[in-house]
Amino acid sequence: MAKIIPFRGTRYDASKVGSLSDVATPPYDRVYPDVQAACYEKSPYNIVRIIKGRAEEGDNESENVYTRAAAYLAEWLESGVLVRDTEPGFYVYHQEYSFAGERFVRKGLIALGQIGTERAHAHEKTLAGPKADRLNLMRATEANFGHIFMLYNDPARSADGALDAAIADLKPVIVANDADGNAHRVWRVTDPGVIERVQAALADKDLYIADGHHRYETAVNFMQECEAKGWTQAAPESFGVRMMTLFNVAEPGMSIRPIHRLIHAVEGFDAEAFLEKASEHFEVERHPSFDAMVEAVEAGRESPTFGCVTGSGCVSLRLRDGASLDALIPGDRSADYKQLDVTILHTILLDGLLGIDAKALEEQRNVTYTVDPSAGRAAVESGEEQIFFYLNATRADEVIRVADHGEKMPQKSTDFYPKLLTGLVLSTMEIAK
Repeated sequence: MAKIIPFRGTRYDASKVGSLSDVATPPYDRVYPDVQAACYEKSPYNIVRIIKGRAEEGDNESENVYTRAAAYLAEWLESGVLVRDTEPGFYVYHQEYSFAGERFVRKGLIALGQIGTERAHAHEKTLAGPKADRLNLMRATEANFGHIFMLYNDPARSADGALDAAIADLKPVIVANDADGNAHRVWRVTDPGVIERVQAALADKDLYIADGHHRYETAVNFMQECEAKGWTQAAPESFGVRMMTLFNVAEPGMSIRPIHRLIHAVEGFDAEAFLEKASEHFEVERHPSFDAMVEAVEAGRESPTFGCVTGSGCVSLRLRDGASLDALIPGDRSADYKQLDVTILHTILLDGLLGIDAKALEEQRNVTYTVDPSAGRAAVESGEEQIFFYLNATRADEVIRVADHGEKMPQKSTDFYPKLLTGLVLSTMEIAK
């Protein structure tokens, strides 16, 4: 069963830090160098100092980004910059945002969830580097900062209905805006009756990791380390649970952006030779402009279609009718997995034609990722990259179907938008050592 637990969240004291927009950040994996620099400038209390602090000359085992993160956390708790709520509760999290010309509200629930359970399904492969980084941070701080973005399916909307009613007459305890102008609001719910109704509504639901696979696996690894040392959990907020934010896919407001691929360092790459080889399995159509290519790809959502920008121009690649995915994608995989655009791209085009296999992807040798089509095109036009592949977005139902088979998509298959802000609510652990 999906067991979710109310907790005593740790939150910024706005009277001491000012605007909460100045102390929150995107998830750690979206804190690029320019974002990190901007966050450092916004506030001396910005959570970036903990989740992705600056490396400094002379860093060593006893003084480094992780020890400094632990020091900041301890200092801010001691000074009252961060304060732990005295009563356990759920935190209702709404994101109001614009996407594709429309306005949406995505409704979520921040709670603790048991980790290592069979009812939490992953859908995406992970990389060793980010997991090692997050584990070092968790060892140093013994706290959860970022969210695990979880999906569940409840067409009856039982939990959502109970939470909507509970916050109807309440003011949010947290209000912040992100760099894209999206509004983030959080309400705290402590009514035992509401908490019990929500727990009962979700008890028989499976949970699916939409974003935060590295953080989830890190939490499991940390829990196993603690258990091996004989440590025990001294409070509900400890190493056997992980802070999660749960979203019902039956609710409106779920938006997913495609994550496009940039290809570089392919030895002997020749654009025309690549397109000629691709034509065996794909219909290759040349386009007079980038926008025309994008339009063709988006019109081909029902049949796997990719945009491809090289030094030779812009083309679309549509999988030929009648192509056998079982033959092209060997192995004991479900039809749902084989039909994914990202599976077809990675297996047939990247591995089959360009020689970028699973090991190269794991070592991040030839592929980088972007959600910005203009940046992708510009990188090829400047000669920095060899190919830009433009994709359609993976759908939420595809995520769930693949996870139900116990399979994992290639990394960077989904980009749920907007991202959950880090720093709104934290969970600090109590451990008996």
